[in-house]
Amino acid sequence: MTTTRKSNRREEILGTLAHMLETHIGQPITTAKLAAEVGVSEAALYRHFPSKARMFDDLISHIEDILLGGVNKVLENEKQTMERVRQIVGLVLRFAEQSPGMTRVLIGDALMGEHERLRGRVISLFERLESQIKQILRERRMREGTQFNSDEGMLANIVMAYVEGKLSQYVRSSFKKKPSENFAQQWIMLEKQLLES
Repeated sequence: MTTTRKSNRREEILGTLAHMLETHIGQPITTAKLAAEVGVSEAALYRHFPSKARMFDDLISHIEDILLGGVNKVLENEKQTMERVRQIVGLVLRFAEQSPGMTRVLIGDALMGEHERLRGRVISLFERLESQIKQILRERRMREGTQFNSDEGMLANIVMAYVEGKLSQYVRSSFKKKPSENFAQQWIMLEKQLLES
């Protein structure tokens, strides 16, 4: 019973932190503010998390689980190269749109002034996504009997630059410029460029 209550309180704290990241743009989120928002003392926060960095660690783990789990589903269900890439890009953009506070973590905005290790984890997540896209593009020769004219690593980097740009625009616009805005039309153009490169 107490384990369930403790787990629920941890989730409540993380949910509140994610919400504050969405609503307190440009303001530092201190443990005092977070505790007040949750309705507990700072000491109670520290009973669930040894530090604020640990809270961010758990948020990043949650993001990793959702995005990397989603990528695995795409790989299981879709075999066509460019459709795989499109679905992965769409997955990241939809996640960002549904989780504005988490998007601030993804672009590093919410991690300013926090432990450098946290930024390293986010960098690693983006590197893993880019590496996966590069692998998908490389497998085109085996799956479809054709290959790209350009280096697959460079093409994967272009795709991730598009994704990161959309996430940055979303945060910079205070979550008004949705990542999915014009995605369908933009993807047609981007795919054409990738295939012709």
